[in-house]
Amino acid sequence: MSAGVGTGASSGVSGGVPTLLGLPYDGASSFRRGAAAAPRLIREALRSPSSNAWSEGGVDVGAVTALADAGDVDLANVADVRGAIESAVASVLRGGLGRPVALGGDHSVTYPVLRALRPSCPALTVLHVDAHPDLYDQFEGNRFSHACPFARVMEDRLADRLVQVGIRTLNAHQREQADRYGVEVIDMRAWASGARPEVRGPVYLSVDVDALDPAFAPGVSHREPGGLSVRELLTIVQGMDGPIVGADVVEFNPGQDPVGLTAPVCAKIVKEIVGAMVR
Repeated sequence: MSAGVGTGASSGVSGGVPTLLGLPYDGASSFRRGAAAAPRLIREALRSPSSNAWSEGGVDVGAVTALADAGDVDLANVADVRGAIESAVASVLRGGLGRPVALGGDHSVTYPVLRALRPSCPALTVLHVDAHPDLYDQFEGNRFSHACPFARVMEDRLADRLVQVGIRTLNAHQREQADRYGVEVIDMRAWASGARPEVRGPVYLSVDVDALDPAFAPGVSHREPGGLSVRELLTIVQGMDGPIVGADVVEFNPGQDPVGLTAPVCAKIVKEIVGAMVR
């Protein structure tokens, strides 16, 4: 497989300004909550004077023409969280004004984001970087758990292709699900052997921070050793020719990161995603 993402057909949202949208929700998390606190800390790290606003590719992410911010969606005490997220993303997309860069939150938020995005993208590939395939049909009785979003995505035909990178937790059920939906999986053993994603745009990029080895990003709820380095993940992002029509960075759990290492890592990922979008 070749490294990087080839240019494909244009998208109705490919020309919009990348727009941050905080999705402070972790009600679909299993094992441990806390990801709802992440959006504010990612923003703070992104704007911190400890670094500057330029991507490695030479894009000033601090410029208003490069990145907008739609704030956080108020999801407290909301009965229909998925509907509220879908509506908020649709507002960002309306009139082609923005391309969403969602700050999670747990990974369940990806499903309503893609529900809003799909009508603008009749051809869409999802590149999903994660330790976990999140393909359970249901988890602990919940079909909308953060362990299930990509089963719902494929079930509802919200993507034409799903390519997963960094996976290292496939069990028998999720292998069956991957086969059922035709998911293209590059697990960490394949990655170590040199396999790389080959994806044609338009593409939606979904980054679960636990795709990284815990040495690089300890602030996650489900630490899984043996993952990608930060540089490897950035190489995936920077190698994408696009168009990148939307993205999310999810599953940062600040409560699991007392030394504050993971927020700057998330901010760096966001900065390079925006740089790739603008480029």
